[in-house]
Amino acid sequence: MSKPIPPIVLPPLENVEVEANWLRQNLHKWLNEEFLPEAINETIAYRASQIFIRHRLEGENDLGSLVIAIVTEMQSFDFQKSFYSEFAIANAVSDLILKSLGIDSCCGNN
Repeated sequence: MSKPIPPIVLPPLENVEVEANWLRQNLHKWLNEEFLPEAINETIAYRASQIFIRHRLEGENDLGSLVIAIVTEMQSFDFQKSFYSEFAIANAVSDLILKSLGIDSCCGNN
């Protein structure tokens, strides 16, 4: 039986504006590169970064819980003009955060 993957806990939020802008810009770039650049991608990246930062401000630092929050809250977003879904967005945020921490999102290795 394999070992469970330990939770990934982010350091406390230090600079709201820097973290929000970093996530918004990197998610927007990822969205544009993954399929086609679309105007809706900017709105998606902005909304996901707002959700992420709001939960961080509320003291949530567990990456898994942050991903669930994005999935849950993005369900009300209208994805009709996009190739993406709330799950793709939450997974992309997770991958971007893991990459920024030097963790391989495929295998959990540093």
